[in-house]
Amino acid sequence: MLARPLSLQARLMAAVIGFVSLILVIVAVITSATLGRTLEERLQEQVNGAAVQTTRLVSYQARDSAIVGQDFTAADVVDDQRVQGSSLLLAVQPPNMPASGVVVSPQDRTELSGSDLLELSMALRDSADATITLSEFGSFRVTVRRADDGTTVITGLSRADVQHTMTSLFTVIALATLGGLILLALTTALTISVGLRPLRAVAATATRVAGQPLDRGEVSITERVPDHEADPRTEVGRVGAALNTLLDHVDTSLAARQQNEERMRRFVADASHELRTPLASIRGYSELSLRALGQGQGPETVANTTAALERIQAQSLRMTRLVEDLLLLARLDEGRELVHGTVDLSQLAVEALADVQPIAPGHVWELEAPEEPVVVVGDTGRLHQVLANLLANARTHTPPGTRITLGVAAVDGGAVLRVHDDGPGIDPQVRDELFARFARGDVSRARQTGGTGLGLAIAKAIVEGHGGRISVESAPGDTTFTVWLPAGPASDPASTKPKPESGQ
Repeated sequence: MLARPLSLQARLMAAVIGFVSLILVIVAVITSATLGRTLEERLQEQVNGAAVQTTRLVSYQARDSAIVGQDFTAADVVDDQRVQGSSLLLAVQPPNMPASGVVVSPQDRTELSGSDLLELSMALRDSADATITLSEFGSFRVTVRRADDGTTVITGLSRADVQHTMTSLFTVIALATLGGLILLALTTALTISVGLRPLRAVAATATRVAGQPLDRGEVSITERVPDHEADPRTEVGRVGAALNTLLDHVDTSLAARQQNEERMRRFVADASHELRTPLASIRGYSELSLRALGQGQGPETVANTTAALERIQAQSLRMTRLVEDLLLLARLDEGRELVHGTVDLSQLAVEALADVQPIAPGHVWELEAPEEPVVVVGDTGRLHQVLANLLANARTHTPPGTRITLGVAAVDGGAVLRVHDDGPGIDPQVRDELFARFARGDVSRARQTGGTGLGLAIAKAIVEGHGGRISVESAPGDTTFTVWLPAGPASDPASTKPKPESGQ
């Protein structure tokens, strides 16, 4: 079973406290070692000074004892007032006499046992200075000297003060370290808690957003990380700011999705409406034909049947065109249906005007084109369809006598087609949806005021399929559709759309 992972705050606290603890331990060890070595060196200096004094006293005592003809012991030496109260360890070995020694303290004077003297001799066998521990007296720093008469003198001082100082130091370091670590833990916990508060706000916001139903209906994400928790000047605050930016984008995308769904619903409704009319006509005229055939084969019946069949054919052709337009839009959305080749836009404009003039002789048609051909790479048939749709749109929505001008011009990196008219203009309420599918200025969808509403949508899809763009500017008496086309084919129209040129 996997252990439960620690929180980020716990890991940070463990890392900080562990690292600081390691530093404090290293500092404590270095400080203790340095102080201990200093105290030991000072004690050694004191032992050396005491050894010089003790050796001199032994020499005096030995000389005095020789004058009176008596032997002396360590006790005789420490009876001298100059060494009493010095916490001195003294061992004297006169010539031809057994070794003896005493420990002098401010309270008493104690003779050394034979085992203590043996311990001394073993410790000083290979070195003139040593640290020994006597069972009854504690630890001493000792040194050995030789008096003038050859007497071996061992002098030492107790290490009790050094040990007491080191013990006090260790106690102070331990208490200070423990208190410092406790204070550090509290400070670190508070600092990390405050520092991670924006991150907790981010998590709480993300959790609330995750609990919202985003898969259906009109959705708006109003949850955001508070501004004071999304300060971009801090690392964690930048996470909150990034989440707010992400939520803004998601909210915009959801709104766009809702609009697309609404457009799709309108598209289905419009398509159903457009298809229902010819289907109803076909059904009605077919029933009329069957009824006429059932009444006989007279001249009137034949005429009625012929008229009905002609209406059925006309409505079926209308429905076929509608289905073909829808199929064309679907294929253009998939990036298909375009065959690239060299296209002379000037010649294409001449042909488009020639096709539309007989249909609307009441309009004034003009062509503006340079003397040199304007050539691009594209699909000739589809670009002709773009011009035909734009001219048909201008013809349908302007009264007779309107001047319609088709312009062709070459620009840097491509070419521009313009269809301008001085008609009544476009209603601002439908201008934004002008290139949407089934978009019409007349909501009644009367056949006299326009087609199916797919012409401009098809033109836009074809232009964008060539990597270009189409736009419209309209005011009463001044409406212009502008098409920009690149000089060469675009593999990715979305990524190769050029920047708008001034004056277009």
